[in-house]
Amino acid sequence: MKTQLALNTDLSATVSDGKAPEWVELIPPGPNVTGRDGRQWLFDEQAGTLVQSSFLGRAIDLPIDWEHATQHRASKGESAPAAGWIKQLELRNGALWGLVDWTPRASAQVINREYRFLSPVFDFDPDTTRIARLVSAGLTNKPNFLLTALNQENTEVTPVTLSPALLTALGLPSTATEEQALAATTHLKATAQATNTEKPNLEQFMPRADYDSVLQRATNAEQALAEQKRTEHNKQVDALITSATQAGKITPATVDYHRAACQDETGLARFKAFVDAAPVVAAPSNLDERKADKTTTALNAEEQHVAKLLDMSDEYFIKGKA
Repeated sequence: MKTQLALNTDLSATVSDGKAPEWVELIPPGPNVTGRDGRQWLFDEQAGTLVQSSFLGRAIDLPIDWEHATQHRASKGESAPAAGWIKQLELRNGALWGLVDWTPRASAQVINREYRFLSPVFDFDPDTTRIARLVSAGLTNKPNFLLTALNQENTEVTPVTLSPALLTALGLPSTATEEQALAATTHLKATAQATNTEKPNLEQFMPRADYDSVLQRATNAEQALAEQKRTEHNKQVDALITSATQAGKITPATVDYHRAACQDETGLARFKAFVDAAPVVAAPSNLDERKADKTTTALNAEEQHVAKLLDMSDEYFIKGKA
């Protein structure tokens, strides 16, 4: 049985004696947890163990911010102050709870009901949907329960733009979606394969030239779609690496390593999570602004002898060498 939940923590309901709650629920009881947008994740006993082990292994407090500023603003080098720090995790009847040390400002906002909900950010296994690591949490008034792409309903999604040449090859209009392009490619391949049988159905028969043309169109469309996806993926990787380098989260010496690790969507997701949690390790330097000291190399004994024979000063001889 799947449990349908609002999947948020109403902090105002836990305020007592004029104080913000010390313990807050971060992930509701599993094994299946459902977001307000309908997506589901697995939070079973194994997931709880993974989340706690990851937290203990990192040995640092996890941030609570405002409206997921750690993901939205910090990645662009903008200010993302903490509203509190998760200092301890605990499983209670299948739910994940956290011990929070609130900042004075955030504590007052929770008490005054300026912010009512807490929304977690976590990593999960895309194959099993099992939650594996808690990344942070955000104070919000519009919560949802999503993956690391931020636990809010208004998650930004970058649409895939299909090339006009690809759509023309598939015989589709310029407004066609990626799903329609994939469906058209599948249909073309199926049509081509249906004609290549030992006893062809005469109603489905087509001349060899037409068959070759259809098969080539399907192959070209498939290759074009794969190339476009690869290009879009590389753009995302380059943008994230540039942002992480500028923010000092990675050093230039490790750029090639991180780019190689982001060859697929899973690797890119892992790198995003790493950048979100990584401290600044490479502070900006002023090497580009520094100028080399003006120095002059003295003449050796042989050069001094030549200069003397030419009746030239050392300085004039050096200028001549330059």
